[in-house]
Amino acid sequence: MEKELCYKIGYVSKTHGLKGEVTAIFSEPVELDEIDSVFIEVKNNLVPHFIKDFSDRGDKTFIQFEDVDTTEKAIALKGCSVYLPKDVRPKLKRGEFYNDEIIGFDVEDQTVGLLGKITAVSATGPNRLLTVAYKNKEILIPVNSPFILSSNKTKKIVRVDLPEGFLDI
Repeated sequence: MEKELCYKIGYVSKTHGLKGEVTAIFSEPVELDEIDSVFIEVKNNLVPHFIKDFSDRGDKTFIQFEDVDTTEKAIALKGCSVYLPKDVRPKLKRGEFYNDEIIGFDVEDQTVGLLGKITAVSATGPNRLLTVAYKNKEILIPVNSPFILSSNKTKKIVRVDLPEGFLDI
C-alpha cells in the first residue's frame, strides 16, 4: 500500500505481555471492531498486519496481531507508526477534519487577516495544535473553541479568532 493513500492513526508504543501483544496509542478516532487489519510502517514500508484481538483501557489499546506471537516480534514493532487507508475512515461532521486533511490550508484570523499556511498538526495529550508558518516563525494554535471558528475544505481555509497579543508571544 502506498503511503499517500493512507493516513496515520497512531503508533505502537511498547510491548504488552509475553505473547506478542503491543500497546498502541491512537491520535485519530478508530473503531478496531470495524476493521480487519492496519498497516504498520516498518523501514519506510507499509506492511499489513491482521488484528487477531484487541482491548481498550483508557487512551491505550492493546492489540494482538495474527503473525506476532512472541515478545521479540512485538519489540520489532515498537515505535512504528500505524496507518489505515484513507478510503475507510469515517466521514466527519461538518467543520471537523482529520489531521492530514488540512496541511497546506490557509489560516485567516478574524482581526489580523491571512496568517499563513498550516504546516503540521500535532497532538499533545488530548489536545491538537495547528502549526502555522507566520512571518518567518511558527505559531501553534489549539484546535478547539474559542480559537477555531470554522474550516472549509472546499476553499482550503481555516478561520480563527486569536486573543489579543497571541501572535506577539
